Amino acid sequence: MGGTGAAPRPGEAEVGRIFREESGRSVAALIRVFGDIDVAEDAVQEAFAIAASKWPGDGLPPNPGGWITTTARNRAIDRLRRESRGRELLSEVAVLSPGTSDPRIPEEAGAVEDDRLRLIFTCCHPALSTDAQVALTLRLLGGLSTGEVARSFLVTEQTMAVRLVRAKRKIKAARIPYRVPGDHELPGRLRPVLAVVYLIYTAGLASPAEPGLCPEAIRLARILAALMPDEPEVAGLLALLLLTESRRHPGPRQVHRRSRKGQSLRAAGLCETASPDIPSVKGRAMRHNLQRSSRRKDAPSLQPR
Repeated sequence: MGGTGAAPRPGEAEVGRIFREESGRSVAALIRVFGDIDVAEDAVQEAFAIAASKWPGDGLPPNPGGWITTTARNRAIDRLRRESRGRELLSEVAVLSPGTSDPRIPEEAGAVEDDRLRLIFTCCHPALSTDAQVALTLRLLGGLSTGEVARSFLVTEQTMAVRLVRAKRKIKAARIPYRVPGDHELPGRLRPVLAVVYLIYTAGLASPAEPGLCPEAIRLARILAALMPDEPEVAGLLALLLLTESRRHPGPRQVHRRSRKGQSLRAAGLCETASPDIPSVKGRAMRHNLQRSSRRKDAPSLQPR
């Protein structure tokens, strides 16, 4: 921290934490603007590299997430203007976004939240294998590096990079829409999304070398709960994960008493399940469906192939 009123100066770990929390928003917003996952992903990575070099010396900007999105958008525009294909893409963006004269202008919060929901459903589209759904969700929405995703699957970074490229090509080739499903589609489309988050959590339980997967799954579940507050199955999944997590944190001296973290997680889970909109029978059915989905033949085994 500098002098009075000076912006805090984050270390490398803090910049990484902020990036992981904000990258999903930025990638989702740029996919909507440019209609290209690779352009959005590359631009956000470039913005992160700039942040990692500037923020430790200059201090945090007032809105780090907005800074990353705006910087990434500017870098993407500069890159596209240098490419013939990019100039065509920018022309299409101008036609499709008549209300926004400059793609550099930050979007309103509501639009960003909708973008994140679109991204979740795009990553978990049924046209993709479950392996691809999990990997894309961790990479694009969770902000994990390709190497971190690869370690979760116990494969090399090069192998995972190839899988991610194939999955993104499949999205483009299959013309998977970047949108939230309509009300009539939502029940069938929501289940794979919840199953992916559940698989990420169970993968964390089964992979002691990757302890970050469990909190990452809970963070994704919280995002879903915030974006879809009226969906009882989303609240039920978050409650299930929080209650399960609370049992993993016994106190260091009193085995039969829970630690403060465990008590806090358990209390949060109980608050979720206390909602009158989540009948216990439906909650048990949802848990059964999630567990059954995680045992499907195409469910990721997190073993080398």
